[in-house]
Amino acid sequence: MAEAHQTLVLNNLRSRIYVEADGQMKTGRDVAIAALLGAEEFGFATAPLVVMGCIMMRVCHLNTCPVGVATQDPRLRKRFTGEPEHVVNFMRFIAGELREIMAKLGFRKLEDMVGRTDKLFPWKAIEHWKANGLDLTPILHQPEMGADVDVSVSRIRITAWKNPWM
Repeated sequence: MAEAHQTLVLNNLRSRIYVEADGQMKTGRDVAIAALLGAEEFGFATAPLVVMGCIMMRVCHLNTCPVGVATQDPRLRKRFTGEPEHVVNFMRFIAGELREIMAKLGFRKLEDMVGRTDKLFPWKAIEHWKANGLDLTPILHQPEMGADVDVSVSRIRITAWKNPWM
């Protein structure tokens, strides 16, 4: 993600597209890191499904969901106990954690965080024995850009459900 952001900035294309982070987004910290690396769209899929009651049986395509989340069978749909309020509450917790992180980093708007890799500090990870010798500076590099480069972000979008066929 950071490399895509850097390349777009270097070619003065950053203001023309939106970069989305998707996959295993579960916390406000995940959203904050994705924004700092250059994302302005954030996709949530698995976590809201679990909040709704999904037990991840991986049989969605068979119309045999044991908890009634992903089925059209009326008999199985009766087992569904999820409420939309559960997902709303989950997203509020994420937003609350994100607001705390933003305050610690000195940001008022999420738009201001996009691409600010200078706020990421990887030293704790580098001190771990498995990461010995790992150099993250190329990934966290802030590219040189002239005054004519537009890196403004006009919108932030969070999707709580991704339809793979759209």
